[in-house]
Amino acid sequence: MRLVFLGTGGYHPNERRHTACVLLPDLGIALDAGTGFFRTSSLLNSKTLDVFLSHAHLDHICGLTYFLVPVLKGQVDSVRIHGTAQTIAAVRTHLFSPELFPVEPPFEWHILPETQSCTPTGDVNVFWCPLEHPGGSIGFKLQTPGLTIAYITDTTAPGDYCEFVRGVDVLIHECYFPDEQHDWAIKTGHSSASCVARLAANAGAGRLILVHADPQNVSDDPVGLDGIRSIFPNTILAEDLMELIL
Repeated sequence: MRLVFLGTGGYHPNERRHTACVLLPDLGIALDAGTGFFRTSSLLNSKTLDVFLSHAHLDHICGLTYFLVPVLKGQVDSVRIHGTAQTIAAVRTHLFSPELFPVEPPFEWHILPETQSCTPTGDVNVFWCPLEHPGGSIGFKLQTPGLTIAYITDTTAPGDYCEFVRGVDVLIHECYFPDEQHDWAIKTGHSSASCVARLAANAGAGRLILVHADPQNVSDDPVGLDGIRSIFPNTILAEDLMELIL
């Protein structure tokens, strides 16, 4: 199974990172649709696409507008957008308002129930849980035979979701701030380095992949990887267009 990181930054794109989007091209599943979502159509290996939105902040949804042309050109047969009622309403009312975007793509809209649940999508079972973040957010867990992937972004680690991600093979988790900016993580509803590392260790994750880095820091190591790896050694920082075979 291929896992491709189409957008690994937060808040706004920069020359190195677009905003949040992770694609499983062989399964036809995308997690969030930030500015990196424009890359989806060239990599998708499916005639259907299921997009799971963590929340409705612009850096996670704006890329949905980029998919009008692939739909109209018949590159996909159907696009299903999954999110909470609050997220779906915000996207349809605001992002696709006629004043902002005059042609709403023919997406199918699927509202997730408020309680943690599961929905089968092809050969994948998708679970979700609520996360703490201004305006709300949810985390996802994808289960296939022999592999479990969790996607947790826009929340402050460790939160109340350790059991939700316990034992996952791959934990994709936001890491917006290094430890010296932990106070800003608390203020903004984001996560700092050591807190994410300790969560991964406590949850018994197999591998930790960091995303949603601060776009103001364009260095090779915006989060302090040495410190994170001293707590959880099997950690990498995702880069745009990085592809993993799982």
